[in-house]
Amino acid sequence: MTTPRTWDCDVQLDLRGLACPLPVLKTRKALLGLASGGRVLVEATDPLAAIDLPNFVREAGHRLVVAETVDGVYRCIVERA
Repeated sequence: MTTPRTWDCDVQLDLRGLACPLPVLKTRKALLGLASGGRVLVEATDPLAAIDLPNFVREAGHRLVVAETVDGVYRCIVERA
């Protein structure tokens, strides 16, 4: 079980209902507006988001702090490098 502190974020993105690649593109844009260490909470319902977002985070050099899928909603915290 994750603690509430794990889910602390600076920006929250509700991307439910959007198809890929929009969740990745909107997450990227949100991260560009943050300083290093800033966090974005992403919520998406596209099943590919659970694959595409972690891949984007790894390739861009950011950090995936925590991720889960509950009731068809993929939630994750991405920390800007």
